Amino acid sequence: MYASLGRFAARRRRLVIVATLLFVAFGGLWGSGVFGNVLGGSGFETPAMESVQVERLLDGPLGRYSDDVVVLYESDRLTVDDPAFSTAVRQALSAVPASSYQRMDSYWSTRDAAFVSADRKATYVTLQLKSSVDQERVAQLRAIQDRFHAPGLKVSLGGNTSMTKQVNELAVADLIRAEALSLPLVVLLLIVIFRGVLAGLVPLAIGLAVIPGALAVLRVVSTFADMSTYAVNVVSILGLGLAIDYALLVVTRFREELPGAPSVEEAVARTMAAAGRTVAFSALTVAASFACLLVFPSRFLVSMAWGGVSTVVVAAAVSLTLLPALLRVFGHRLAGRPRPSGRRWYGVARAVMRRPVLSTIGIVAVLLALGAPFLGVNWARPGDWVLPPDAQARHVTEQLAARFTQDPARALTGVVPAGTAPTFVTKFRAIEGVTSARVTGTHGDLARVHVTYAPDPMSRQARTMVETLRGTGARFAGMAASRVDVVDMVLSRMPLMALAVVVVSFVVLFLAFGSVVLPLKAVLLNLLSLTAAFGAIKLVFQDGWLSGVLTFVPVGAVDINFPVLVVGIALGLAMDYEVFLLARIREEWQRTGDPAEAVATGLQHTARVVTGAALLMAVVVAGFLTAQTTLMLMVGVGLTIAVVVDATVVRALLLPATMALLGRWAWWSPRWLSRFAPAPHAAPGSVERRTASTP
Repeated sequence: MYASLGRFAARRRRLVIVATLLFVAFGGLWGSGVFGNVLGGSGFETPAMESVQVERLLDGPLGRYSDDVVVLYESDRLTVDDPAFSTAVRQALSAVPASSYQRMDSYWSTRDAAFVSADRKATYVTLQLKSSVDQERVAQLRAIQDRFHAPGLKVSLGGNTSMTKQVNELAVADLIRAEALSLPLVVLLLIVIFRGVLAGLVPLAIGLAVIPGALAVLRVVSTFADMSTYAVNVVSILGLGLAIDYALLVVTRFREELPGAPSVEEAVARTMAAAGRTVAFSALTVAASFACLLVFPSRFLVSMAWGGVSTVVVAAAVSLTLLPALLRVFGHRLAGRPRPSGRRWYGVARAVMRRPVLSTIGIVAVLLALGAPFLGVNWARPGDWVLPPDAQARHVTEQLAARFTQDPARALTGVVPAGTAPTFVTKFRAIEGVTSARVTGTHGDLARVHVTYAPDPMSRQARTMVETLRGTGARFAGMAASRVDVVDMVLSRMPLMALAVVVVSFVVLFLAFGSVVLPLKAVLLNLLSLTAAFGAIKLVFQDGWLSGVLTFVPVGAVDINFPVLVVGIALGLAMDYEVFLLARIREEWQRTGDPAEAVATGLQHTARVVTGAALLMAVVVAGFLTAQTTLMLMVGVGLTIAVVVDATVVRALLLPATMALLGRWAWWSPRWLSRFAPAPHAAPGSVERRTASTP
């Protein structure tokens, strides 16, 4: 099948290349529109959450009471009592059309001292916009944001809607910056790896072709599923990395097959018969890992799943069609100079396999020790803390917390029976952490209650407070309540995701290699490869290690979506490298029947490709180390560490050690499953003597 596909692409190379160029052009022009149809900093809640149900109830006759926009006015010398200060603010507010908001509160409309800072040099205004839909509120804010300007005063926009808008804008900038920084390094590494400019540029061309194609598919997906800004960023950069990895694998194999093939076309066919099959199964494993995110009901994670699956499909499709066409076009010009034999990796594998028990115990102990700090993790949900310190929404939150007696962000809205509302308010005021509680409206037999509190919304103290408030029988919405709901939802679904990962990994790897033991071993190794990344994330983002270098402000917590994203993405990449290695080990096992020799020889031929692919992927995802949003920074740090540890420690050392422990049992499957196992495979006409670095 893959040989036939390679021959078709080689013979119809002009058609394939022109069709791909048209698809890329279409994707670049039309697909970029996906950025205008994204969720931004939202999409983490689900309809079943109590906080969401309360919000919907408040959208009815009872009425919402939320501060969608918080406008902060500051002066270095004037106070709110100075006519110049008050006149500038009141004139700015009078320019905002009353039809654009539901409610506007300020110091001058309420005479509430809580709206004025302790030094009286700052004040804030709160607005409740008319729509209850995130994207509509962002559009409403864009229409009036320039009206808040006040001459002589510093004006900053905060609140949930401002945060969503700013996350959208920064996410696009993060993606452009990450690609601009990583692409030159990728080009340099490819030229070094292939020791040739042309051979190095072919994988880059494949990677660049995937990005607009992936955006086009993502825009199609966004028509029937909400798409997150974060999802677009992650899958776009991941599509680039995967495509380059696949091209690296295929071009390396083509260089091996070329000297012994009667023609360039036959070399392409032989290459695709071996490496093409590996690419297909690798893409299947990565797509399956992304699909496991569908067990989570939040729009954010569902969009990540759909975006990831569609991007992997595009990367595989381009690698299996455009790449063989380019191989046929360039032919012998891609041939490389002879490489070293790769005996170093052969020696490493043999050394590890001589003491497999000691090697396995030592490596596992080190990885578990690196992951131990993660046991003390404190979970959070995304909020304005994901923005950089100089972002307006982040600045507003920090100033309100530091300079004002009341922070509108630290508020909950509750719904209680109207007849007993005073009793509930009394109970609320007695709960630790609550600073005020009052009834703000009634309708029928329900009352709306506004509760303010002192703890950080992401702290353990705030979680305890929310649980105590809800323990009275009242229902609540707000950032602290949403944080509890989002964290509980993700944690409750994690076991189901783990089961899904095990099942899909088992099925895909069994179909690829015909063993029931290898899939289970692969899952365990893949999870171990994540431990170092998880431990580092806790130390960096919760405890603040390297916060000065990475230019972020730690909040004492880790986003609950991080482990889900990294498990989904990193496990897919780990399976990617597992398939690369096991595909060649299986070839050697079928050729020699010696399990130890098969592992050593397989590692000898594949280690260079796997380490090269991992290095390229690490460079691509490391572009997010410059991200301004903390969630993308977490993903960049986590994936970079996970990829490097997996390709070096786990694949190069732990894999041969565990394969030595298993011996022939690594390839075992029950007799009744044997009929589903793949037939022994060899590329047609493959040469017996192999050069190094080739799966």
